[in-house]
Amino acid sequence: MTIVNTVEAYLKAHNTEYELITHPHTGSSMETAESAHVPGDQLAKGVVLKDGETFLMVVIPSDYHVELDRLNLLLKRELQLAEESSLKSLFPDCELGAVPPIGDAYNIKTLWDPSSSLGTVDEVFFEAGDHRELVCVSGESFHELMASAERMEISHHI
Repeated sequence: MTIVNTVEAYLKAHNTEYELITHPHTGSSMETAESAHVPGDQLAKGVVLKDGETFLMVVIPSDYHVELDRLNLLLKRELQLAEESSLKSLFPDCELGAVPPIGDAYNIKTLWDPSSSLGTVDEVFFEAGDHRELVCVSGESFHELMASAERMEISHHI
């Protein structure tokens, strides 16, 4: 598999230059970073949360965790991790668990923690929609892709 159509179309619509990086099949973002020889603080992951029928994506580095209690307090919501079964309908062209951190491409409201390392690195990597390819964009391009995302300090390094 290569980059999924939704992500490729979104990158093209935003005139984003990118490179695809192939790596052995992995099952988690930290495994992906290690397998692809990418620093964990440069690998963006999308954490999908849900309350009721409403979904939200939080974009953080692979070596960070979402501070869910803080997020719920700030948003006055009761978000929790979305079940994997709901991810297939949200990301129909992606392999299960290979969620690209570009919620806007899938019409999902997105939050981004720019205080994390993703706000300062020269290159950012993220899932291309499968467990074998990463998209690499410049840090500047990543900022542009996150332009519509709400910014909020809601994560910490693990």
